Amino acid sequence: MRPKLRDPSLFKENVCYVNGEWVAAGSGKTFEVHDPATGELIGTCPEFDAQDTEKAIKAAEVAFEEFRHRTGRERSKLLRKWYDLMVENAGDLATLITWENGKPTADAKGEVTYAANFLEWFSEEAPRIYGDTIPSSVPGNRVFTIKEPVGVCGLITPWNFPAAMITRKIGPALAVGCTVVCKAPGETPYTPLALAELAHRAGIPRGVVNVITALNNTAEVGQVLTTNPTVRKVSFTGSTPVGKLLMKQCAGTLKKLSLELGGNAPFIVFDDADIDLAVAGAIASKFRSSGQTCVCANRIFVQRGVYDEFAAKFADKVRAFRVGNGFQQGVTHGPLIHQRAVDKVEQHVRDAQQKGATVVLGGHKLPDLGPHFFQPTVLTGMTAEMAMAAEETFGPVAGLFPFDTEEEVVRLANATPVGLAGYFFSRDLHRVHRVAEHLEVGMVGVNTGLISDPAAPFGGVKESGFGREGSLYGVAEYQVTKMVTYGGMGRPLQRSSLLYRVMARSCRLEWKMEPRPTEDLVCCHNDFSAHSVVVGPDTLKVKAIVDWEYAGFSPRPRLKPSISAVSARLWLSREKSTMCKGSRVLCKRLGTSR
Repeated sequence: MRPKLRDPSLFKENVCYVNGEWVAAGSGKTFEVHDPATGELIGTCPEFDAQDTEKAIKAAEVAFEEFRHRTGRERSKLLRKWYDLMVENAGDLATLITWENGKPTADAKGEVTYAANFLEWFSEEAPRIYGDTIPSSVPGNRVFTIKEPVGVCGLITPWNFPAAMITRKIGPALAVGCTVVCKAPGETPYTPLALAELAHRAGIPRGVVNVITALNNTAEVGQVLTTNPTVRKVSFTGSTPVGKLLMKQCAGTLKKLSLELGGNAPFIVFDDADIDLAVAGAIASKFRSSGQTCVCANRIFVQRGVYDEFAAKFADKVRAFRVGNGFQQGVTHGPLIHQRAVDKVEQHVRDAQQKGATVVLGGHKLPDLGPHFFQPTVLTGMTAEMAMAAEETFGPVAGLFPFDTEEEVVRLANATPVGLAGYFFSRDLHRVHRVAEHLEVGMVGVNTGLISDPAAPFGGVKESGFGREGSLYGVAEYQVTKMVTYGGMGRPLQRSSLLYRVMARSCRLEWKMEPRPTEDLVCCHNDFSAHSVVVGPDTLKVKAIVDWEYAGFSPRPRLKPSISAVSARLWLSREKSTMCKGSRVLCKRLGTSR
């Protein structure tokens, strides 16, 4: 049964958004999209291939030449209008998310708000994009930087947040003046396409935002985005193995790259924590979107002194969950996205059981509800030898690991090749600082289970990737910094006039003391590299200008600091003088005057 949309035109079937137009795949091929809760067919979408993707890139390239020159205020207004349209159509967007992703309506509405906030935040940041003025180490020079858009961007987004992952990437790209080709996830393409429709209504110029779809051709489309030289930036959110592949493909054209990859988040409860607060934080972190988030608590470490208390209270909270179709009132948790996700969750539970864990709650599939439902599960007695300790479960299974000391749990928390997010609960201020600094992750939640914020940098370390999304740091991911140096601008006025007088006096003295008939006059400076006063041969009417070392002064003459730039008088034989710039050996000191 199709859910009703207030604006049915937001449901875009069999078309993608390229160059301001709705187009089908050149081959005419499509792929099916199914409701994860029921398994029913939602509709079909274009199966874009390499040629279709190249056309989208070309459209973005043409649009970039004009869009990059729009002012920050203009780009801000476009993003703000897009944000306003998201707010106006929040109900329909939430319906699409629940339909194709499965998350309950309340969660879907929360995602729409979260996604829209990225557009709002970056719309406010667009007018504030500017460079720096840097004090030069060379007197007379002025240095400043210009922040420029990197160019056409290829964006590859995941299915677990079909709205927020789009706006978190497109928002900063448009704010700085980039254009984008966004490859929407094959599992949840309709929400991104609806956002493209709203971008069109917001007046975003043709070619600036392009949203394409593919399922079976995902690898082919990804290869084009990562190898086409026109694309200067790629941003990907997904698994670590795919991220490594994309990084290799980007290497051929040295693209700017952001990777937000897999996690294995530790969630630590110390015995001095507020247990009720820790339980609430663990529930929010672990079971949001049925555990299908890259920052959800994957390993819950509880100190032995509070282990039993925490486990009991935690299980009671999970027991109150209601699993079902996200459109049904009162449902708190929906299905997993597909059968592969269900199989992995079940595998992790069975592995833990076989190795000694106790299933306190759940542990089984729920076929009566639909093909992709799994019970919210709580496991105790977890150990480091179990699969859940090493792999991201990405499902509604919480394993509780006991620990004894702070040093032990930090070591266990860091015993993974990835490092996206980490959480811990403690009321000891000294411990808060110690543990936050020692966790090898890109983001830390202290006494909270929710860390995402449009104003905060989001990203990981180690094999969880690099680069940041959201915040001012996310803006920088779509920029290049150009340095500009202005030279020959002279010293500050007061000092400059004093040095000029000294230099002029010195030059007059030299000019009055004529060289012998076989000699020429050259000017020797104390240190050309440290002074902005450069007097050319035409000004002094001398044969050449050399520094002390070329003139044969070793060590350099000791001059008073106040006249350190004063010229000295030097004569060289006429036949040698033409070589005095290039040969220290041929320079001969015949006399000086200060």
